Amino acid sequence: MKELKEEELKEIQGGGISIGSCLLIIAGVTFVVGFIDGIVRPLKCN
Repeated sequence: MKELKEEELKEIQGGGISIGSCLLIIAGVTFVVGFIDGIVRPLKCN
């Protein structure tokens, strides 16, 4: 195993998920759950 120097460590790019991507996924899941709930259990507007 090769030991990396500090400069080489700073150049490494990770594959992490950004906050925007996380919020987009959560919004999509919320929409799908609400859509399915609306089809399965339709409620009248008051």
